[in-house]
Amino acid sequence: MNYRVIKENDLFFLTDDKGNIPQENSYGLGLYTKDTRFLSKFDVKINGQDPILLSSSADENYMAKILLTNPHMEEDGNLILWRESVEIERKRLIYDGVLYETLQLKNYYPKPVEFEISVHVDADFMDMFIIRGFQYGEIGKRTGEETTDRSLSYFYKGADDVERATKIQWDREAVSVKQEGEVTFKFRLDHAEAQSVTFTVSPEIDGESGTVIEPDAALQNLKDSYEKWESETPGVKTDFEPLQRLVDRGIQDLRVLLTDLGYGQFPVAGLPWFGVPFGRDSLIAALQMLAFNPEIAKGTLLTMASQQGTKVDPWRDEQPGKIMHEIRYGELAATNQVPFTPYYGTIDATPLFLVLLSEYTKWTGDLSLAEELSQNVEDALMWIDEYGDRDGDGFVEYHQESSKGIANQGWKDSGDSVVHRNGDYAETPIALSEVQGYVYQAKQGVAAIYEAQGKVEEAAKLRNEAEQLKERYDEAFWMDDQQFHAIALDKDKKQVGTLTTNPGHVLFAEMLDDNKADAVIEKLVSPAFFSGYGIRTMAEGEAGYNPMSYHDGSIWPHDNSMILLGMSKLNRQSAANTVINGLIDAAKHFEYDRLPELFCGYSAEEGRAVKYPVACSPQAWAAGTPLVFIQTILGLFPDSLHKVITLSPKLLVGMNELTVKKIKIGGGFLSVDVHREGEETVVTIVENTTGYEVVQKEQTA
Repeated sequence: MNYRVIKENDLFFLTDDKGNIPQENSYGLGLYTKDTRFLSKFDVKINGQDPILLSSSADENYMAKILLTNPHMEEDGNLILWRESVEIERKRLIYDGVLYETLQLKNYYPKPVEFEISVHVDADFMDMFIIRGFQYGEIGKRTGEETTDRSLSYFYKGADDVERATKIQWDREAVSVKQEGEVTFKFRLDHAEAQSVTFTVSPEIDGESGTVIEPDAALQNLKDSYEKWESETPGVKTDFEPLQRLVDRGIQDLRVLLTDLGYGQFPVAGLPWFGVPFGRDSLIAALQMLAFNPEIAKGTLLTMASQQGTKVDPWRDEQPGKIMHEIRYGELAATNQVPFTPYYGTIDATPLFLVLLSEYTKWTGDLSLAEELSQNVEDALMWIDEYGDRDGDGFVEYHQESSKGIANQGWKDSGDSVVHRNGDYAETPIALSEVQGYVYQAKQGVAAIYEAQGKVEEAAKLRNEAEQLKERYDEAFWMDDQQFHAIALDKDKKQVGTLTTNPGHVLFAEMLDDNKADAVIEKLVSPAFFSGYGIRTMAEGEAGYNPMSYHDGSIWPHDNSMILLGMSKLNRQSAANTVINGLIDAAKHFEYDRLPELFCGYSAEEGRAVKYPVACSPQAWAAGTPLVFIQTILGLFPDSLHKVITLSPKLLVGMNELTVKKIKIGGGFLSVDVHREGEETVVTIVENTTGYEVVQKEQTA
């Protein structure tokens, strides 16, 4: 279905494209915070009839505008309201935990008109897990309603003993207010006259709620926060308009997905269903944003560290030192009916935590954060070696312990995502190829931090462990007949030989010898993998391949972005640009030129990118992908620990200019201009206040 969603911090509002939440809907429309639906019905009628949709947009992210009008209304031959006489504009935003919705009614009929507007509301306080059909269990009950001339409130006592309430207010006198949730207003409008009514909806948890202020002030505060975000973000300007639109959209989408739980801003995974801290998604999105806002990485790391595992708890798949997969705050989680408080069933978040810290340090030179997180780092390294490596074979593998947990615990976490070439599903414990790359990169990165801190012996130990892992990986995962790596090793240490994108993530770790890196890249841009719109998660022709699947032949922008970082870091810019061009072409087929969470893996020869039916949009690591395009095109990789910045720019075909201003590196800024002059590419360092040497690599491929 077409939906509209807006979000600010921890509150989001999901409706149909008319702006309504019908009483009966299968998509879980509503107003949500803390994994609870605080508004389960919200629709508008004119003279008891549904308005007609004219236009609907939420392209500004912090505000949605929906235009409606009235149908033709006659009774017994008497005109009640001529069709399209009244323009109904719904304008909504969220600020400080409060939803604001203004209904503006304007008369375009040549004479005065009279009509009724009724707003129908309800609140079921349903848990997110129940709404999505994943879990059922013991829940609380509604405890009452209250009405006044200007308000309507619903109350709920949860099975977790938490008191929840929804408080709805309006700023215009109503004709009637019914406890069952119908508020009616009368309007009389002269020709061209406009009048309005503004609703505020405040979710309340144990007496705590946001503060209602004037709607204009709320809107101005929101605009100011977005302007501040944009002013603190490096400016990107290119003559290649499709890329410009993608980057601008990505920057806006990432802003709306930011949340702060007290440790600094970090990106939640995506809307509508994953507006929560999410281990790998938040970490990868923060990694994608390093060239644009490294402070987000800091907030993400501190947030993840605050929930690091401390004990062995099979119910939550928790172990000491492990970084969480996902945290939920609803009734079922609070009563321990689901293990998400938080849930730790992810094999990759812990090494990715260390990768993000080491990459953040390379960008910023900020060793103080590494010092602050020193115990978390030690605990994460301990988890990798003692709990992650379940059988002591030198590889990190996963196995589900929790009865209500996740079976496949890599980023491809659907039940059919790890499949042998004969179509059999691999059995756990499973060691994924990309996870070994993350571990290698984590240990090399932490070793560099340790060296900068004077911990020479600890650094040497980590580098030695990383090199041993590299040798084991080459031997165990490489498939000589395919010139590619297996996706995984199964419980019997047999290769799961299906060709997938997972080994492509290992490129970024720089764990592969040049000849094998070239072989992997060549395969990834071959027709079996590359659809013309991006790299498929699984190669066409494999037994498990399905272009309509979630993980077995679909295209995930973030998956491509991790591969792009590796290609660019290894200076394989031509291959990287092929992939970037494909994804830019795909984006044209989606609303607002926005890359979705994923899309189907059909060939570009079909003529258009095919939408995946339930993809999140906006989604953090999809929004972060265009930012990776910019870093990749520049070939930009700083190393603040050694005070050097490497560049290897290669412009896309059809692109003649790229300027990026105020990239924050170390204690200063780098501004770069790249443009064509005939057949030559000219690189100009417009500004460099970092004090670091800029080294430009020669193009190799």
